[in-house]
Amino acid sequence: MERRLAAILAADVFGYTRLMGADETGTLRRLTELRQQILEPLIAKHHGRVVKLMGDGLLVEFASVVDALTCAVAWQHSMAEHEAEIDEDRRLKFRIGINLGDVIVEGDDIHGDGVNIAARLESLAEPGGISLSGDAYRQAKGKVEVDAEDLGERDLKNVAEPVRVYRIAEDRSGVGSTSPARERLAPSGKPSIAVLPFTNMSGDPEQEYFSDGITEDIITGLSRFSSLSVVARNSTFVYRDSAVNVTEAGKALGARYLLEGSLRKAGNRVRLTAQLIDVESGKHIWAERYDRVLEDIFAIQDELVHAIVATLVGRLETAHTERALRKRPENLAAYDHYLKALQCERRYDAEGIREGRKALEKAVALDPGFAKAHALLAYFTFSSNWFEGYNEHVHDDEALAIARRAVELDPNDGDCYAKLAIVHLQRGEFDQARYRLEQALALNPHDSTTWSHYAWYLLSVGEPQQALDRLSEREALEPFPPNWHWELRGQALYELGRYEEAASTFGRMTNLNYWDHGFLCACYGQLGRTDKARSHWEKVLEVVPDATAALLNEFEFRKHQADSDHWLEGYRKAGLPE
Repeated sequence: MERRLAAILAADVFGYTRLMGADETGTLRRLTELRQQILEPLIAKHHGRVVKLMGDGLLVEFASVVDALTCAVAWQHSMAEHEAEIDEDRRLKFRIGINLGDVIVEGDDIHGDGVNIAARLESLAEPGGISLSGDAYRQAKGKVEVDAEDLGERDLKNVAEPVRVYRIAEDRSGVGSTSPARERLAPSGKPSIAVLPFTNMSGDPEQEYFSDGITEDIITGLSRFSSLSVVARNSTFVYRDSAVNVTEAGKALGARYLLEGSLRKAGNRVRLTAQLIDVESGKHIWAERYDRVLEDIFAIQDELVHAIVATLVGRLETAHTERALRKRPENLAAYDHYLKALQCERRYDAEGIREGRKALEKAVALDPGFAKAHALLAYFTFSSNWFEGYNEHVHDDEALAIARRAVELDPNDGDCYAKLAIVHLQRGEFDQARYRLEQALALNPHDSTTWSHYAWYLLSVGEPQQALDRLSEREALEPFPPNWHWELRGQALYELGRYEEAASTFGRMTNLNYWDHGFLCACYGQLGRTDKARSHWEKVLEVVPDATAALLNEFEFRKHQADSDHWLEGYRKAGLPE
């Protein structure tokens, strides 16, 4: 047998069966024309060889990963431009997987793990997107201008060892035109700004939570002004601990302005420096340094927020200023515990919930009037139902009382209303949940997290398409959304009957909790892939022995029984016991 190292590209048309069912002749004609007029010339231009055509798919061999990836990026851009005028439900969108590996050569055909991995990677790609193996990514890194997302190691069907996977989304190719999502980041007439994580200059890594918390507070303060478009913190924090090219970061985040700075905390003194930068010119608009006692940290934040708004928007309206000045904690030690809890929240795991809850209990004990600490404590309290695997919502009454107290303490903080809303949602009190979410959005209309909570509400009341629309809007505001965003999006896709997409979306999560494995079990049950479904069910059982009851509990807060039954149908098809 002849063997050689090759870059393999596998591609197929997403939703091809549906497209053929709607218009068999037209779909086949369009696909043939695209191959002949766009794809085959591109492959030849980048020194590729079409190994074989497989209905709606292609297998292509390249001598170089750089050639393969460059071709794939041009391929997806050309497809997007060609299909732009066609109705969304009729567009031909390819998924592409690229691997570098050893192949067995048999005449004009190639076989082996190198080919199998490329085919599995293709199924992980988004419609219009590209997935690469870790081996392929290492060869292309720094040689092709792309924005790749590390999905970690993945178990691929019929592949013995886990494979590290990188994904390049449709709107992250970094080549040519600005993506539609990023164009929507800055609504017409509104300056768009991204706040990069402030650098911890204290010389103590344990103080990272403090500089991160100050950054998040500034983002929250800016987002209260409807005259600004503010990039969410989950997107800006991808630049934490890395050297930043201002122009590239601004373009990636869809921001016209960047705020960057540093913070040094020593004893009871704090030094904060900040620079506001125009992304297009790369010039500093202004810079400021604050040397104060630690108790003045909140005054520094307010001065910073007001200076930015005054610079980018103009004169501050009194009402806006008062709204931006939320009620501050009176005890700095309580604030310190709150910032530690924020860091725990981002971990999105059982240990983080336990540690964060303890920190918040200390915060509210030290400062009973600290509204934001109460609001976050309410969230951690009802979240214990999930992470501890309870079969009943044992903490819901306690969480409701804490969330109501948060709103009483600061009726001008939208986050307090948002936390109260999701407690109501967990209790099946849908009208109250919607009312509180609308109050939250009235106070902070650009908060991407609250919009995600609203999508959660829409899912709960049986509106998965509207939920998906809200989540897509969030992605326009936040290029790098958090883990649980994909969890909600996966649920919406499942409830729309788009099971393959749902499974792929859950796979975008950087870590899976037991209920996420349960969601994937239902997806694979619907797809008839019972081995895959059962492997995820085993991971559920590792955490929650009484898994059936725990997952049934997950769907109790759905308004319509048919939505809960839809999920149970997936479990039945997976062969799980009733």
